Amino acid sequence: MAEYKKIVIKAGPGGWGGPLVVQPKPGRDVIASITGGGIHPVAQKIAELTGGVAKDGFRGGVPFDQIACAIIDCGGTARIGVYPMKKVPTVDIYPTKPSGPLFRFITEEFFVSGVRVQDLE
Repeated sequence: MAEYKKIVIKAGPGGWGGPLVVQPKPGRDVIASITGGGIHPVAQKIAELTGGVAKDGFRGGVPFDQIACAIIDCGGTARIGVYPMKKVPTVDIYPTKPSGPLFRFITEEFFVSGVRVQDLE
């Protein structure tokens, strides 16, 4: 059985939100990289630090209830709000603030932005 560890993810330079505390658990251990370019280095590092499983969620969708954390690269319209709306901890690699049609779901409890690998503890 996998052993999962807890990490803290803080906003990077110019970022907003968080800090998020992420700890995968059985059945909810996917670190979903939804960046359109394979598995982003931030997603890979979160998976390494937590014991989660990094998956390319852009190419092969992952059910919301299996995602421990979603890594996105959204400047502020759709993906920025979809995952927080579903109560999935969301890490945006862009330094964005709540915006778009789903902005009311983008809270510090479920969203952090401007995140780089060095913003993971």
